[in-house]
Formats: sequence, C-alpha cells, structure tokens
Amino acid sequence: MKILALEKEVCGVTDAQFTEEILKAEARRAWELHQSGVLRELYFSADKQEAVLVLECDNAGEARRQLAELPLVRAGLIDFQVIPLAAYSGFERLFAPTP
Repeated sequence: MKILALEKEVCGVTDAQFTEEILKAEARRAWELHQSGVLRELYFSADKQEAVLVLECDNAGEARRQLAELPLVRAGLIDFQVIPLAAYSGFERLFAPTP
C-alpha cells in the first residue's frame, strides 16, 4: 500500500536541537529505508522545509512503525501525519456504458 507521510511540527522544538550528528543519523536511516524499498520518495515542501515521504508498506500501522525508527522521530523532534492512499477510480466514468 502506498502511504503519504507529512512532517508535523512539534511544539517547543528549537533549531539548535537538530545537531549535525542526529541529521546525519536521520539521512543514514532514510537511505536504509530507501534501499529496502520502504521509502520510495522523499521530498521537502518548498515553503516550509518539512519532509514529505512516500512509503510502500502493508498498512498505515506498518508505516508508523517504520517512521518511528527515524532518529528525529525517536528524539521527539519531528512527527508525521500518515495518510494511506488508494488509486483514483474516477477514470471508470470515462468508460462506463451510458444509460
């Protein structure tokens, strides 16, 4: 299942808490998830510099478990909104017989 994960701001977190060490660990874990096929796409929103991830997992619960292993999530510096996606079915209308 395709899952969209949108980074959510965590109140009280300061920029100083995003150390080079934890950011490098985050990049390493993201690379591992990408190499395993779980993390399919990774972006930053252009306006807020918040992460936008596309994951491939069995379900939303599995996606949450994978995200929970990211160093920034474990440290409580970021969180994610997890949105399970379904294929758009509206094209069927184009090919449905007309009454």
